[in-house]
Amino acid sequence: MQGAEKAGGRAQGGQNTQTNPYVNENYLAYVRSFAQPTKHFHNCYRAFIVGGLICCIGQFLRTVFETALGLSGDELAGAVSMSLIFLGCFLTGLGVYDRIGKAAGAGSIVPITGFANSVASPALEFKSEGLITGLAAKMFTVAGPIIVFGVVSGAVVGLIYYFLGL
Repeated sequence: MQGAEKAGGRAQGGQNTQTNPYVNENYLAYVRSFAQPTKHFHNCYRAFIVGGLICCIGQFLRTVFETALGLSGDELAGAVSMSLIFLGCFLTGLGVYDRIGKAAGAGSIVPITGFANSVASPALEFKSEGLITGLAAKMFTVAGPIIVFGVVSGAVVGLIYYFLGL
């Protein structure tokens, strides 16, 4: 039986008896005993509800700005975007957005308010280090790579459209 294990890693009956020498199975069992099982459906449901609620607030703001202020087109889109960014930053400053994020998971990071939170949260965390070295330098630690990727990919797509003549 040892020859079979060394050659193919399988004993009689086709079971794999070979184990990873770097993994301590007792430790993994210990960790699993403390880990709570993930409630996938429940998490998706909460993310859907909260993300949808944020989008409904955006739609409500759009309707109000359109009827009350007479905005349309780009002005309307800009006003709604600025309002949602302000609300995301304001709720982050009050500490409310973190609680929403814990309850909603991905539902709070997908809309524009989640992006505002990803910029405002590090800025608030590092403000004690000073205006330049703390707040300004650390503000984009989370959102910076997203902005860079968005700008670079937008430039690449623009060049593709330019050279294709579209």
